[in-house]
Order: sequence, then C-alpha cells, then structure tokens
Amino acid sequence: MSNRTMARQVLLFIWFLSLSSALGQVSYSIPEEMAKGSLVGNIAQDLGLDLKRLKSGKARIYTGDSAEYIELNKERGVLLIKERIDREALCGQTTPCALHFQIILENPMEFFSVTIEITDINDNTPSFKKSMIVFRISEAPAIDLDVGINGLQSYKLKSTDNFNLKFKNQPGDGKNVEMVLKKPLDREKQHDIKLVLTAIDGGDLQLSGSIEIHITVLDVNDNAPVFLQSVYKATVTENAPKYTVVSTVSATDPDEGINSKIVYSIANMHDDDQQLFGINQDTGQVTVVGIIDFENARNYEISVQASDHGGLTDSCKIIVDVIDINDNKPVINIMSKTNVIAENSASETVVTMINVQDHDSGENGEVHCSINENIPFTLRSTNANFFSLVTDGDLDRERESEYNISVTCADEGVPSLSSSVTLSLQISDVNDNAPVFDKSSYEASVQENNTPGLSIFTVRARDADFNQNARVSYILEDSSVNGVDHGGFTDSCKIIVDAIDINDNKPVINIMSKTNVIAENSASETVVTMINVQDLDSGENGKVKCSVNENIPFTLRSTNANFFSLVTDGDLDRERESEYNISVTCADEGVPSLSSSVTLSLQISDVNDNAPVFDKSSYEASVQENNTPGLSIFTVRARDADFNQNARVSYILEDSSVNGVPVSSLVSVSADSGVIHAVRSFDYEQIKDFQFRVKAQDGGSPPLSSNVSVKIMIQDQNDNAPQVLYPVQSGASVVAEIVPRSADVGYLVTKVVAVDVDSGQNAWLSYKLQKATDRALFEVGLQNGEIRTVRQVTDKDAVKQRLTVVVEDNGQPSRSATVNVNVAVADSFPEVLSEFTDFTHDKDYNDNLTFYLVLALAVVSFLFIVSIIAILSVKCYRWRRERMFYKSGANLPVIPYYPPLYADVGGTGTLQHVYNYEVCRTTDSRKSDLKYGRPCMRNFSFADHGPEMQRSGHFPRVF
Repeated sequence: MSNRTMARQVLLFIWFLSLSSALGQVSYSIPEEMAKGSLVGNIAQDLGLDLKRLKSGKARIYTGDSAEYIELNKERGVLLIKERIDREALCGQTTPCALHFQIILENPMEFFSVTIEITDINDNTPSFKKSMIVFRISEAPAIDLDVGINGLQSYKLKSTDNFNLKFKNQPGDGKNVEMVLKKPLDREKQHDIKLVLTAIDGGDLQLSGSIEIHITVLDVNDNAPVFLQSVYKATVTENAPKYTVVSTVSATDPDEGINSKIVYSIANMHDDDQQLFGINQDTGQVTVVGIIDFENARNYEISVQASDHGGLTDSCKIIVDVIDINDNKPVINIMSKTNVIAENSASETVVTMINVQDHDSGENGEVHCSINENIPFTLRSTNANFFSLVTDGDLDRERESEYNISVTCADEGVPSLSSSVTLSLQISDVNDNAPVFDKSSYEASVQENNTPGLSIFTVRARDADFNQNARVSYILEDSSVNGVDHGGFTDSCKIIVDAIDINDNKPVINIMSKTNVIAENSASETVVTMINVQDLDSGENGKVKCSVNENIPFTLRSTNANFFSLVTDGDLDRERESEYNISVTCADEGVPSLSSSVTLSLQISDVNDNAPVFDKSSYEASVQENNTPGLSIFTVRARDADFNQNARVSYILEDSSVNGVPVSSLVSVSADSGVIHAVRSFDYEQIKDFQFRVKAQDGGSPPLSSNVSVKIMIQDQNDNAPQVLYPVQSGASVVAEIVPRSADVGYLVTKVVAVDVDSGQNAWLSYKLQKATDRALFEVGLQNGEIRTVRQVTDKDAVKQRLTVVVEDNGQPSRSATVNVNVAVADSFPEVLSEFTDFTHDKDYNDNLTFYLVLALAVVSFLFIVSIIAILSVKCYRWRRERMFYKSGANLPVIPYYPPLYADVGGTGTLQHVYNYEVCRTTDSRKSDLKYGRPCMRNFSFADHGPEMQRSGHFPRVF
C-alpha cells in the first residue's frame, strides 16, 4: 500500500472527529512505532461494558475499507497494536494524525466510535534528495589597460569616476601610465564608458595630445533570475487529461547572453506528486502529466526553480487546488449483518447497521439511502452516513418467510451516482398457530378379509408454524382424533369407518381355438380364435367386459354371455406389420376392478403383392474407352418388400439395339447381383453414349417386375495423336515457303494446321518450335501454329531454312506429331532454285534433276505461250457470246463452283465446324498455290494470317 493511499484512508475518517457515536465515543493517544501486541487502552472499562457483553454481542472492530492497525481482545476487553504504525507513511504531513474505527455489538445492536491519535517520534534523520550539489560561479576578469609614450611628462584623464592614473618610471627617463579600476563596474547600469586621455610634454610651451578611450564593460553572471511572483495560485479539475496547462511561471535575469538564459525545473516535490506534474524548462509552463485524484489530495504545492547558466537560482511556489468531480459511487458497508429475525420482533428492532462512504466532497459526497417499498422495514439515519435498518411493522413468517431488502444509496452530484446491495433476511418462527384438520369429520370403509395393521385412511392436521412448532402429534380418543403441536395448541375431528364386501376373484380367460398364422390377404371379419371368460364373483363383481389393444386391425365380437370371437377388422399388410402381439384384457365391474390378460402371437403370412423397386428412377454411369472386356461398370439394385421367395429379385437385360447393334453385344447384367459388365472395349470416337433398360423380376407366382433406364457414357482417353493437315509431308518433293528479304518483324510465313480427333482437353493443341536452322529468326504461335519472323530478315540470313514444329495435345500423357517446314529466304525464284538444288531427295530424283529442270523450263515456256493463246481465244469467245446474249435475250445457266470441303464431324476437334480450302499444285513442280476459301457458315471467322494473306488469300509455295 502506497503512502498516498494510506493517507487517503485516514483522511476519509477525518469527518468522524465532529461526530458522536450512537452510544459513546472514546479517544486514545499513542506514539508511532509501538511494538505489536502493545496495549492501547481498556475499551471495556472506558465504555462501561461487561466482558460477557463483549462475547455475547460478538464485539468486533469495523474500519470500512482501510487497514486494521488495532485489534480487540474480547477476553480482556482491551485494544492492542495489530500492525506496525508509521505516522509518516500513514498521514504524511497531515496533522493531527488519527485512526478512526467503530466497535459493533449485536443483540441488541450497538456501536461505539473510537479515535486513536498517532503522535510523532523522532525516528527519521534529515536527508538530502541529492548526494552532491554543484554550483558554478564565474570570476570577473581584471581590467589592465596600459598606455605609455616616451618623453611625456604628465597625463590627464577626463571623467575619472571609475578609473585613476598610476605612473611608473621606466629606464631611460621614460614614463609609463596605467589606468587602475577605482571601483567595481556595473554593466547593467552602464555598459559603455568613454574617456579622454591627454598627454602633456615638459616644454616651455606645453604641447598636448589627446586620445579617446572607449571601454566596453563585459557582463559577468552577477544577477540571479527573479520570478515575477513568489506565489502562484492555480486550479485543476481532477481526472484532467494529460498535458492540461496548470499555470505558467516567469522569471527575468538582467544579465545578457548565456547568463540571462533561464531554465525552469520542479524541485523538492514528493516522489508520487512528481509523477503528476511536469514543466517546460524553456517556457515555464506547468502541465498535468499524471492522473489527478481529488480523493488522494485536495491541493498540491509545487516548488519551481529558475536557474541561469551561471548557477544562480530563484524559486517560487505554485499552490494548485484540485476541483472535485463526481467520479466516485457511494460505497455501502454492512457493519453488522443479521440473517435471521424473529417474527414477533417489536417495531423499531435494529436488523443491521449500514455505513455509506463517498470519497467525493461537497454535494458530490452527500448521500441519501432508501430501500424497496411495501416491506415492513425502514432506514433510520443514526449519524452522518450511518444508517440502521429497523422493523417498521408486524412480521408474520406464515405470510412472508424471507425478505430480500435492496438498499440503494445515491449521492447529490450531477449526474448522481448510486450503488445498491441486497440483504437476504429470514423470518424465524414463533409458535403462534394451532393445528387445523383438513376436515371436521372423516368417513372411510374397509374391505373384508383385511390383514391386521391395515392402513385404512389418513387424517391430516396442518400447523402454519415452522419446523418444531409445526410438528403435530395425533391421539385417538373414542370416535375422535386430537391433533396437538409442541406448543400445546390442539384441534380434533370425528372418524366413521364402514366394512364392505370385496371383489377378490379375477376373470379367467380360456382360449378355445388358436390360429398362429393368417394370410395378409384375408378378408375382413375373418375369425382368428374363440375366447371364453369366467369370473367366480357374483353381482357387479362377476360381470366381465373384454378388449384388445388399440391401433391393430383386430377386434372382439361378443357371441354369447362371456363368449367372444377375435376377428379381423381391417386390411392386413405383412410389409407394414409382419407380426401382431394381441393382448386380450378382461376386467370385471367390481370396485376396485380385477382383470386378467393373455397375449396371442399372430404371424402374417406373405402374399406376392409388391413388385421390385429400383433404388433410382434412372441410372447413369461412365466408363473410359479402351476398357478391358468384362469390366464391372456399376451395379443396379432393386428391392422387394415381400418376404422369402417373393422378395428374391433377378435382373434381366431387355432386348434393344444401339446404332443397329444389339445392346447385349455391348453390356451384360448379372442376374443375381445386378452388376453391369462391359462385353467389349469401347471407342469414344465411334460411340459416345448409349441407353438400355434393365428389368428386375421377383420370384413370386405370378412374378412381378419393374424396369429402369440406364445410360452409359464413354469417357474419352488421349489415344489419338494430333494429325497435321498442313503442310502436307511428301517424300517425293520438297515444299518450301518463300520469305522475302524485305519481310519485317512479325511477317506470317505459314501456318501449321493440325487436328486431334479426341475431345475436350485431350484435343487442345499447342505448337512448339523444336529445331530451326536459325532459332532467332522464327517463332511459332503456341495456340494457333502461326510461323512468324521474330526479327528483320537480313541479307546475311541463309536462303535455305528448315524448321521442325512439334504439335502436342493436352492429354495425360500427351501425344504429339512432328512436321518439317522448309523456308526459302529469297527475293527471286531463280535464287530459290539455285539454293534448293541441294535438298535431300531420293537418289533417282537427284540423278535426273538436270533433266527435270530442263523439261520444266520447256514445259513452262510452252504453257506460257499456250496460256496467251487461250486467254486471247477466251476473250474473243466471250465477246461474241455477249453480243449473242444481248441479241437473243437468252440467259445462260451459271454452273456454281464447289471447292473441296473438310469438316470436323465430331465437333470436338481443333478446327472450326466447317472449313474449306483449295489446293492447286502439280505433281512434281517447284511452285503451287494454296488458296483458302471463305467459311461456309456465316459466323465463321478465319484466324489472322497477316496483311498479305488478308489481302489476297494466296500463299506462294515452292516445290
């Protein structure tokens, strides 16, 4: 516990000094630092109390929420030191320093106030906060201004208030004059001195010369800072936020320069308080740096020191008053607590004592208390902030045995703060009620043949009291019973007992005919068995009625006196209930009624009235292509609710065909298990899915059946490698693409066209350049297979370029195809021919190369001439036809042109659905054209083939 906290706890009780207790007050004075167990005073003697009263009243010390330094010895009636008491730690500088507590006694409730003054002893030596203090004092420098001129006789100094002249003879009749400081200089009064020194020679006609002397007085730190005020007063609200400005102090120093610079600091302040305030050493602004609590201290004295850089200081005092805010709820302390009070307690009986503390001040600390309404209790104010809870009406345990009394205390602050506690008070019983019987008279009957000691009936009297007071004893006297409680209160009642005949024979049930099995298709009212019932009693005791358990399709029919037939009373369904345990109960009409029961176990035999039912309305399964014949694909399952042979299900594959092929050649079904097997290996490219029906038939007579549709989907495998459509690979000729040397970056050389007959991911193709004569010149589009130039073609590039492109699908594992593309980098056809003569060909072809070249030139020349003639002939022919057409008006039919067509009929390949192209080439020529036509579908968009392809649609080819 900190010194500040202990001091606060003591200050909380200072207001007790002006109070008198409910019954008395005692004061003691003891020195601090007394040993534990030391005697403080004889409290029993001083209060005039007997030692027995201390014990019977459970005397105890109440200190609220502060520490207990004093203890009560009830055996001796004295107060003793319980804990070490340090006045400096307990009260600090507060005088007088005192402990305040109450001594509480119960039965009846009393309390006494005790004050113990703690006197100071000399147990602390003087101490400095610092082990060493250093002061810096500057020394004023001596002023020595020597002036001398050889041959001079005398000097005169004008304005000699501060200086005198001192003459000294020098060797050689010389004179030296010195200016000597006559009295101390004060820079703050005069910082600049002007003098005139006149030198006079010794001639007849005296001549003189003058010199003006300017003296600047240097500052020394001879002035201490001086505060504008010796005492500052300020206020601060408790719980003020950090860096709230408390006050600003100011000091002045008439020195100049570094000697006038002032530094402010807080000095000689308590360690705890030093954590609450801070000061700006340059501006003197004092601010809050900790948490200000009015309940810890209501004011603070802050000593502020102003120091210049020469070590001179001045100090002032700031008195800070803390303004209280309502930040503490009232604290309710139950000083003495009684859990039980007798119901016959008189009004104003003290139940408990309550002390309320509010650490705030003024109206914030003024407290008023109240309790819940409509209870026979009230609060009486016995002293300032002391209340006694007393009875305020009659108590009746039989009406209310317990009270939960809520005590609420609120202060007068704005906004008001409040606290509540709840006391649970039991009302102890007093024997103030007599027993009362439930009835004034009782009538009962006893059956014949009773056993001795038989309990006939019970009389009951109730006592509204509690526990021992409510215990009732019963005494039988003649024809009445008296009820007596332990307090001597009594009540009585009459008893009338009648003897009657008893029904002491149960009905006897005889099963005359018994059938254990009945078919589930039995008609209603079918007799199951006959029952005869006998009861040896007579009258009402011998009359019998029978019944069977409910919610079963059976009932009892009365055929004669005490004869019954058990018949069906509804439809039987073995699948819903295969067995019935029929309980037949027969009871007579005696009081009490006697009954007997028998249970018939009846089995329901099965009839084939349920067809098999498949688990699903349809089945779908998948199997990968290239499967092994006999592979188990999946299982169909049907269930039959019937029993035994009627529930035995067989599976049959219904006859059907798939694309003209019997379904039995594709799959088979196991008759017993319903497992469907593949009869052969499937090929996704031939058949993608097929459907058939499976029939489930039971073993009944006649048999019942049902069928279900089954769909098998073939899953594609990557079992087909990509096929290259273009360029066409031919071993008999060499095909080359011509690239002009003027081709720019991105020039479209050609496009590799490939397809994969697989589907989905297995048909996704990617193109990669595997090898090339110059890899830095060409690249292949990963997705579209376009071969383009990577850089500008130069004259240094070889004419003959050979590219190897790999086409790879996306299957797992992937498959690929390789195509070789020959590229000629040339601007003229002869250059191509000269370079491509060394391409590798068959041996026979190379041997006849010259022959073919000559033959080709001749054929080309011939064809050129023929073409010229043919063109001229056609022109003339068309001219004549047009003239005839206009003359006759006849319209000649137009024969359309249908180019070759390639289509991906599967719809899963890499080409567009419809794509046509036309190839014009000779058998072994060096040049041909590949012409791409337009798509046959409107929504077909051809891939981007570069500007040249888009412009003409033709690609030059060299063979």
